Amino acid sequence: MRSYWLWLLLNLIVWLLGIRYLNEEIMELTGSLIAMTCYFILFFILPLFLNKPKIVSLFLFMQAMIAMITFFPERDGGFNLYFILVLSLLIGEGFYRLTFRVGLLLGILSAIVLSLTAFQAEIAQSMQIFVVVCILIVLVGMIFYKKTIEHNQDLEARYEALLNEYRDVKRRVLSEEEATRQEERMLIAHEIHDSVGHKLSALMIQLEAFRLKAGEQDRDQVQFLKELAHESLEETRRAVKSLKVNEAGGLPGILRLIRKLETESFLRIHFSVKHGAFTAPLTGEQSFIIYRSVQEALTNVMKHSQAREAEISFEAPGGGIFRFEVSNPVTEYTHFEEGFGLTEMRRRLQKFGGALDTYMTREKFIVNGYLKIGYGGVE
Repeated sequence: MRSYWLWLLLNLIVWLLGIRYLNEEIMELTGSLIAMTCYFILFFILPLFLNKPKIVSLFLFMQAMIAMITFFPERDGGFNLYFILVLSLLIGEGFYRLTFRVGLLLGILSAIVLSLTAFQAEIAQSMQIFVVVCILIVLVGMIFYKKTIEHNQDLEARYEALLNEYRDVKRRVLSEEEATRQEERMLIAHEIHDSVGHKLSALMIQLEAFRLKAGEQDRDQVQFLKELAHESLEETRRAVKSLKVNEAGGLPGILRLIRKLETESFLRIHFSVKHGAFTAPLTGEQSFIIYRSVQEALTNVMKHSQAREAEISFEAPGGGIFRFEVSNPVTEYTHFEEGFGLTEMRRRLQKFGGALDTYMTREKFIVNGYLKIGYGGVE
């Protein structure tokens, strides 16, 4: 939008200076002012047809003809130098809006129009050559500009393709690492269950058999050993069960999930961990809710902020609640309305005795929330 207003300002300045250069009375400028009005009418309606190159080409050529009629050599044979600038702007817009071939064709036609106008004027031959050289320099410059733009677009397309391929590879690597990690955990769990678990079970059976045969004075000690073996077996079973669980709880699980999001979305995230957040005994469901809340906040960062960075802080003050905050810089203060995602996250946090708040300052957009650790959750 800024480029449009800048382009309009340049056209206005050049045309006003060109009209003033005519040095005619106001009544004699009526035709020139009407031509200028037609030129800017085409200028204003041209953006409506940007997806129709033929119409854009026609409008630009009509603007060139209007400029030629307006600045054609005066009665005294003088040449209006601002005609060069008007056609230069039209050539630049042609190369910017159209394909290389169409822009080049329009540029050549504009150069021919300017050259014919210069040779019709009663000016020195050196001046005529100067005008032709000027427009040729503009034309060559626009050709190099268009080639550079097309080269950059090609590089950007290749970069996007490589970036998508990198994301896919990174996602596959993370998935394979997680699958390998889980496979190793399952293998360790099976080995513990098959070796230690079975031996403890056999030990309990042998202790029970020994208790039945033992004398009265040894039965209490044998019973104590049996209970100790039973507790060891239960601890082993709990360890095996935790190894088989795929969902990691606590802050490490949240950090792993957010690191995956950071890799895929290419956000620069600054972490801050305070007050025992690493050791907070979060359940798998609580970890998932916190992750989803942070993910929703980061999604809002990507939607509503031009900055590709965010700050995330976790803390568990007193060990009773787990609090998180996501903030990102904003360029301008605008009205913000919560969407379905944040509303749903608030409802989930409330299920665990928590809450979610969002607010915007002139410098930051902030999302903070908390839930109660050890809170069983309510429907």
